[in-house]
Amino acid sequence: MSAAAPKPVPMLDVNRQNAPLLPEIDAAIAEVTRTGTFINGPACREFEEAVAAQVGVDHAIGCASGSDALLLPLMAENIGPGDEVLLPSFTFFATAGAVARLGAKPVFVDILPDTFNIDPEDAARKITPATKAMIPVHLFGQAADMKSLMALAEEHNLVVIEDACQAIGATAGGVAAGGIGHYGAFSFYPTKNLGGMGDGGMITTNNAEKADVIQRLRNHGQHPRYYHHLVGVNSRLDAIQAAVLNVKMQYLTEWAEARRAHADRYTSELKSRKVSLGLPMVTSGVSSVWNQYTVRVADGQRDALQQALNAVGIGSAIYYPVPLHLQGCFESLGYSEGDLPHTEQAAQEVLSLPMFPEMTTEEQDRVVAAVAEFNQSGSTTAAPASVPMNTPAAGANVDLPSSKAG
Repeated sequence: MSAAAPKPVPMLDVNRQNAPLLPEIDAAIAEVTRTGTFINGPACREFEEAVAAQVGVDHAIGCASGSDALLLPLMAENIGPGDEVLLPSFTFFATAGAVARLGAKPVFVDILPDTFNIDPEDAARKITPATKAMIPVHLFGQAADMKSLMALAEEHNLVVIEDACQAIGATAGGVAAGGIGHYGAFSFYPTKNLGGMGDGGMITTNNAEKADVIQRLRNHGQHPRYYHHLVGVNSRLDAIQAAVLNVKMQYLTEWAEARRAHADRYTSELKSRKVSLGLPMVTSGVSSVWNQYTVRVADGQRDALQQALNAVGIGSAIYYPVPLHLQGCFESLGYSEGDLPHTEQAAQEVLSLPMFPEMTTEEQDRVVAAVAEFNQSGSTTAAPASVPMNTPAAGANVDLPSSKAG
């Protein structure tokens, strides 16, 4: 009798995290159901206060999704037609989608190849008299260079909205992501480091006046009820989601520590195997929460590695195969291949390996062994900083699709 095949190693496993918390979660949901406070009830206020405390800001306003958490600050700042907003092209669509929805122009900025985050120097080159705001993304759980970006914003009077949808709990210079800029935007999509059981988002700010405006905008712009001085949207955080997130918030630090331990072990083991991949790095003074552990694979071998992992039941994902400046819906903006070289190269080289707090040592060993076996066949080399790569194949082996903003 042949030995049973090992269980697949998922890219992530939300059920493994939720299962031990179900008694607490069920009780929290039952309380919402018992009281009937489904909209802006005590669970929502409790979660807003918890996020404000965690981020270190005066105000946190719940909303329906991470996408809306990006949209509503732009609305509060009256960003619209004729305005330009700087943002990276190497990110999830919602970052640019929020800008375009308001009729403003996304201006795409290249990334720093070592962190995948927005390049402050390229951002500075792209400021014009029409530039009104900037949305740095803390990609894969690591904060962008906020010191340089905030200095740039102050010099040019720009509003800064931190896209911290992948980075709750991350810090830069000891300050929490989402508490450095004028606004922070968070997503609680199920695959996030703090994930609910559906969509949810949060906006953070220290500006009391803008917090009040956002509270109105998320509720059709009305205040008091049925009196509208603003045109808003329906974007309220569901109380049941808030109840779930209140339970899970207690474990956020523990989960972040587990992710860091997994990341450290990946790096140590892959280096010890002398695997020729570009391994992720964390900038000095920054604490990452490792939403993803993303390697670079050069010589057009990224898709072959993903296929090899898939063949032995190991999940992986490509975030993101097509940069935003080359998406069809932004063709009218006039970007071409070669305009953002670091972004385009990253899109053709990156591969995210399984990463979630409950991942076992045995599962991680299997991932490392499979990567090493592929590498030892002579198929991969480390990804240099400026080698053009072939266009990647689409698709990723993921147990649950992960969106950045939700």
